[in-house]
Amino acid sequence: MSGGPPRIFDRKAIALHRARAARIGGDPFLANEAADGLSARLTGITRQFPRRMELVLGDDEHVETSEPLDLLTSVLTLHSVNDLPGVLVQAKRALKPDGLFLAAMFGGETLTELRQSLAAAESEILGGISPRVSPFADVRDLGGLLQRAGFALPVADVERTVVRYSEVFSLVRDLRVMGETNALMERSRKPMRRDMLAAALAHYAEHFSDGDGKLRATFDIVYLTGWAPHESQQRPLKPGSAKTRLADALGTRENSSGEKPGD
Repeated sequence: MSGGPPRIFDRKAIALHRARAARIGGDPFLANEAADGLSARLTGITRQFPRRMELVLGDDEHVETSEPLDLLTSVLTLHSVNDLPGVLVQAKRALKPDGLFLAAMFGGETLTELRQSLAAAESEILGGISPRVSPFADVRDLGGLLQRAGFALPVADVERTVVRYSEVFSLVRDLRVMGETNALMERSRKPMRRDMLAAALAHYAEHFSDGDGKLRATFDIVYLTGWAPHESQQRPLKPGSAKTRLADALGTRENSSGEKPGD
């Protein structure tokens, strides 16, 4: 029995998909949006980051740096790694004390319309479901992984973009442009049957179209922020050490346990 995390994603397929995306060109608008989101989160930080690097992972998912970094960033790569907890630990170790990690990745309800439509069609036609769209982590779970990896002041927040398409094939074309087509290890290698494709298209149109006939596609971009620990960083107070009651600070009445306002 082999050790290590389960292999959910085919890293070689991911590399092929991204190489194809580079060849065909197109507008990687969501990658640009994610990069802008990272830049916006940097604007409020009044310090310099002379040693910085964009995270690039190979098949072994190993983070390599020649020296400790001030800033490590990642734009839409972490949602397709097999050992995300391990990569986050490596990212923290790659930073010098008080170094910053900033990442943007797909998560939450990304492509929920496509996932539901394919699952409904396959269940109807074949009586079962096979993996056709990557799973995406919840923002709360990702915040917990940052904390587990040892980052100080961890923050995970999400921004949602809903794109409207005239047809599902335009969505698929955009996924190819971004290198985000199916790279799951357990994916079917057979072409999709025509009757199943028709059922998926019908389900999508029935459940996820607007009044003008346009189809919705949800993309949740989760932004991760974490610092390598340093003694200069603020630390949470120990329980019971607060000098001011929350009720006094808010100018409200403090109720004892079990008491409700108006009782």
